[in-house]
Amino acid sequence: MPRLSGKIALVTGGASGLGASAVTLMAREGATVIIGDIEVEAGQQLVEVLTHQGLQVEFLPLDVCEEADWDRVMAQIGERHSALHVLVNNAGIAPEGGMDMSFALWRKVMSINLDGCFLGTRAAIGTMRATGSRGSIINISSTMAMVGEATTAAYSASKGGVRSLTKAAAMYCAGERLPIRVNSVHPGMCVTPLVENFFAAHPEQRAIHAAKYPIGDLGTPDDIAWAIVYLASDESRFMLGAEMVVDGGYLAQG
Repeated sequence: MPRLSGKIALVTGGASGLGASAVTLMAREGATVIIGDIEVEAGQQLVEVLTHQGLQVEFLPLDVCEEADWDRVMAQIGERHSALHVLVNNAGIAPEGGMDMSFALWRKVMSINLDGCFLGTRAAIGTMRATGSRGSIINISSTMAMVGEATTAAYSASKGGVRSLTKAAAMYCAGERLPIRVNSVHPGMCVTPLVENFFAAHPEQRAIHAAKYPIGDLGTPDDIAWAIVYLASDESRFMLGAEMVVDGGYLAQG
């Protein structure tokens, strides 16, 4: 039996990159997956591709920074499916910026990466509580939550916030005796279409970045998506407030 058979899942930022890989693998493992994204055309195209493969995938427009959008999407999921079992808070941005970055850019990163994660986690807990669903909330953080670089001021801060928020939300659910697990995933650098475009413009950079990883190469979106599948499944029933690092040994270097 597929690992996610019967589960209803929402993946934010699911129209492309890591999110699209998560949507695809979760659907192949039997879940009905809703893509929540501001990229309407890309989201609808992915739905078309995957439904032609016989998979159960839908699209709902969602701006993770907008509280009203979360209310609307949760209501629509309730009307269509009567339950939500999995939320993957994946939507995020990673613009470069050091301590001289503009406050406007800082706030934009925080709004999408951290505020969006809070709003999503809160909304999912409310929906899962109301329907009595056993749930799994998976927050996509980063190895940059544990370390920093000169150009990751806002990104590291936002992902560090996601890391800590995950633990607080997990303890909240445990204290409320809710059957909802909240965990975080911490990817290393993965070769998404955006990264591929960067390497195409700067081909010398791939070897430079790959050399940072003891495993000898960069990750792929599927490397992270399989970790998401595990946390979404009942196989991970004993994981709560945990950090799943998928980084080719990057953090193990100390």
